Amino acid sequence: MAYIRPADAYRNVRLDTSVAAASPHQLILMLFQGARTALAHARRAIAAGDAAARGQALSKAAAIVDDGLKASLDTSKGGALAEQLDALYDYMVLRITLANAENDAAMLDEVDELLAGLEDSWRQIGAAPRAPQTPASAPARREALSYGKV
Repeated sequence: MAYIRPADAYRNVRLDTSVAAASPHQLILMLFQGARTALAHARRAIAAGDAAARGQALSKAAAIVDDGLKASLDTSKGGALAEQLDALYDYMVLRITLANAENDAAMLDEVDELLAGLEDSWRQIGAAPRAPQTPASAPARREALSYGKV
């Protein structure tokens, strides 16, 4: 039986609560932040020469990009922008994989810069004032305000 430290249990509960209370927009921000945090852990592992930690952190970063950000895209509704983001996320996963194979922190810096730019843009979208909606123009479902499938 695995022992769970109280601090870890608290962090897990806090994260679960944050995710449950988050809007679809906030969930995407959390994915950007999670991927960038995993990249930072991987860079520290590369500097320390810890291949196991590097591999774990990069697996997490790739999963967040591929199974989180990319999977949230709705190319049928997002058009060319969603298709371009889909290709960019594929590129990021490729660079993360190569960085792991080649132990190359510069590739991680490149991916982090791409994610930072997207995160900043996504944050600005959320901060933009919205015009008041009349009942006739209100979206029928919340997902119309989301990133895609979220």
